[in-house]
Amino acid sequence: MVSDALNAEIPETPEETEEEPIKQRKNGLYPGVSDELAESMKSGWADTELHDLQPIAQAENTAARRAALSARFPGERLVIPAGNLKTRSNDTEYAFRASVEYAYLTGNQTEDGVLVMEPKDGGHEATIYLLPRSDRENGEFWLDGQGELWVGRRHSLTEAERLYGIPASDVRELADSLREATGSVRVVRGFDAGIEAALTDKVTAERDEELRVFLSEARLVKDEFEIGELQKACDSTARGFEDVVKILDKAEATSERYIEGTFFLRARVEGNDIGYGSICAAGPHATTLHWVRNDGAVRSGELLLLDAGVETHTYYTADVTRTLPINGRFDELQKKIYDAVYEAQEAGIAAVQPGAKYRDFHDAAQRVLAEKLVEWGLVEGPVERVLELGLQRRWTLHGTGHMLGMDVHDCAAARRESYVDGTLEPGMCLTVEPGLYFQADDLTVPEEYRGIGVRIEDDILVTADGNKNLSAALPRTSDDVEAWMARVKG
Repeated sequence: MVSDALNAEIPETPEETEEEPIKQRKNGLYPGVSDELAESMKSGWADTELHDLQPIAQAENTAARRAALSARFPGERLVIPAGNLKTRSNDTEYAFRASVEYAYLTGNQTEDGVLVMEPKDGGHEATIYLLPRSDRENGEFWLDGQGELWVGRRHSLTEAERLYGIPASDVRELADSLREATGSVRVVRGFDAGIEAALTDKVTAERDEELRVFLSEARLVKDEFEIGELQKACDSTARGFEDVVKILDKAEATSERYIEGTFFLRARVEGNDIGYGSICAAGPHATTLHWVRNDGAVRSGELLLLDAGVETHTYYTADVTRTLPINGRFDELQKKIYDAVYEAQEAGIAAVQPGAKYRDFHDAAQRVLAEKLVEWGLVEGPVERVLELGLQRRWTLHGTGHMLGMDVHDCAAARRESYVDGTLEPGMCLTVEPGLYFQADDLTVPEEYRGIGVRIEDDILVTADGNKNLSAALPRTSDDVEAWMARVKG
């Protein structure tokens, strides 16, 4: 990573004395910028304004979402920030991901952006506040750490208006404007401390939470664009799982990290990123629900629990799990446990229907797992007693699924009556992911069970007449998994 001219202080002209100078790096190799160099860098650059930009694919969808937001909060100013860069270490930052609320309403993903909905004529007038292109007069474009020559070109405000279908203004002027604002204001909290500070005497936590809850519930039912993005994410994820099967021999020679890196390559080539930290859990690590250290051994004869998802360029993520025999063949006990989880998943998926209670798919899957545990003599029946007391949870541990979308656990701020105690509707997308996990130190089960973990997870769309498995490109039965692995390995 180069670091020479970054943040070198430049001379001030009388016209620039009110601007904060670009600070010099303490240990930079250049002590400053000569007047001649500063003048040279101001000129001799071609006009790169983009004049043929078309609106982003979801521009109509984001406009409809803003209209629904406007209708819910008439007469109130609404402020939705994208967020700011976060320092990883010293002068390096984490990769930026805009807040879901902001990206959902605008389609824009750049740091420091803010959507403001101003009440007007019975509705709202939206403005997207962004950083304009870096300034060439004061040298920002080549001297500042976030200047164009360091991190790349930003869109001009005019270009942003064409892309997102929203009037654009300079975000550097927004905080002062908000401080002078009057009337009712709501802000999405937790993403931009500067914007929140400008509104500190105008907002309340209760009213802001109502805004956050509304935007979370608005995402419960996906539009056609969102469904298409989720399908893309699942298709890319299936290819990522195939990539992993092809390199299992290399993972055996190294560690789970080889699996993690292999899937990450697919995610970065076909999408924006992984949707969450990949769980590449081999052997007994499969019994740890969120094993993301991925530093363990990969051994023939054991199982690999791979829970991973590609995130598309528009932030929609898949969330898929397959449990694979590392050598390509389940042994007898592995197959028995795997087939039980598959049977539970089948029951759960069948319960995903429009008009069904959200909880139905969880209850259906848990019943099957409880029946298996009683049948195997691992817990004392009858099954109704086991379910009433939740005794199966020692080995099933987690809920059987969750909503899916721009967050891997989407719509998490929704009210219980709209989500977990609600009713399924066409357009909802959720995971169905039962599992059985026998911890390596669990003395209540026979020794041969210990260290085996199995989860099968698919992304299920509620349709008008039932459901659709968006991740069906990956096999699920034990026989099909073995045949698929043999075919992929060639």
